[in-house]
Amino acid sequence: MNKEVELSKQQKDEDKFLIAKILDKIKFSNNRNRIECSEFLDLRQQSLVREALEIRKLDSYNLVGGYDDAERKIWITFPYNINFDINNVINQFLCVIEVNLPNELKMQYEHRNYLGALMKLGIKREKIGDILVRNDGADIIVKKDIAEYIMSNISLLTRFQKSKIKIKEIEKLTYIKKEKELVKINVPSMRLDCIVGELAKCSRADALNLLNEERVFVNFKEEIRPSKLIIEGDYITIRGKGRFKVNKVLGNTKSGRINLEIEK
Repeated sequence: MNKEVELSKQQKDEDKFLIAKILDKIKFSNNRNRIECSEFLDLRQQSLVREALEIRKLDSYNLVGGYDDAERKIWITFPYNINFDINNVINQFLCVIEVNLPNELKMQYEHRNYLGALMKLGIKREKIGDILVRNDGADIIVKKDIAEYIMSNISLLTRFQKSKIKIKEIEKLTYIKKEKELVKINVPSMRLDCIVGELAKCSRADALNLLNEERVFVNFKEEIRPSKLIIEGDYITIRGKGRFKVNKVLGNTKSGRINLEIEK
């Protein structure tokens, strides 16, 4: 069995399990007349859940991550007969671990430093939302049920022993909205590997490596097929490089190459 087939089978099994868990929570929510939530879902999982619930005509849910542009979000379901303020519900489930670094460490830590620290504590990735890095620290969005454990233990790690760490409400999150940038690229075809090479500014061989390393997502779903054809409106996420939307196909050059407008 080749890698692509193995990945496909494993992914399908994980997807089925996720949807089954969500449907169970919907049933539990209605039977107990209470609001339920999932762990954090990545973009692909969010898309999968939306599709599954749309097919079943289920719409009593919200996907929230603490701020409008959040990438990782929890799924909240609620009984049909209940009225609630979504902001109060978000506060019920989410909070922020604020890390303030000492002067000598400012501008030294990246996203991977914070995520690596949380992994060292044995915390599963699905318990952690977006990590918003600042020059002087970071705001880490987490489920409330794990917040006290993180605050008590992260300061024990060498890299954070001199840091000031506290829990704060989600509405006090420090977030600076990122500006979107329009760029134009020129590709020989609409194949995924061609476009990834241009977006990541790397060779075709390196683009294939990104695909094989499972770092590329199309419309928030992991994609390893280099021959996958991309169309207008598709989102391409390359871990470590950013997220891109194919805004427009601008036409062909005299040599037959294709000009694209990309939103970065």
